[in-house]
Amino acid sequence: MELVVARIGAPNGLHGLVRLEVRTDDPAGRLTPGAVLATDPPERGPLTVAASSERQGSWYVRFEEAPDRTAAEALRGTLLLAAPEEGAEEDAWYPHELVGLPVEDTEGRHLGTVAGIEYLPAQDLLVLTETGGQRTLVPFVAEIVPVVDVPGRRVVLDPPRGLLAGDDDED
Repeated sequence: MELVVARIGAPNGLHGLVRLEVRTDDPAGRLTPGAVLATDPPERGPLTVAASSERQGSWYVRFEEAPDRTAAEALRGTLLLAAPEEGAEEDAWYPHELVGLPVEDTEGRHLGTVAGIEYLPAQDLLVLTETGGQRTLVPFVAEIVPVVDVPGRRVVLDPPRGLLAGDDDED
């Protein structure tokens, strides 16, 4: 399974430079010149990194296959994919491993299942499908999601009152 490294955003300038929405904790390692990345959709790649740089907290990349702004614009929205790195941390997990995991509260009550993760500029959100079918976005922070146990097949939430749609049914 390949992991999403970044999503290609808008072109920057006339020479094929694009801004990336980075989804890896190691952009410098994943986006080195010469790196070849698979794409989704697959017909847009693979893409070879010609140059990369970080400026004011954003990553910019030029690909050998997109030498000008027109070619770069055609790549907008493309996901860049790479194989998982070997020797990952013991408690590390990848977003695709969370999808479908049961979610419970700190007392062990079943709340629903993980539907995915949404990446926003301020913070990531855990997408929860509650037992009643409601889709709830949960801030993916340790205070609210204290346990992510992929081997144990569970995610534990400690949500503040009112966060979950099911909270309305309890009074």
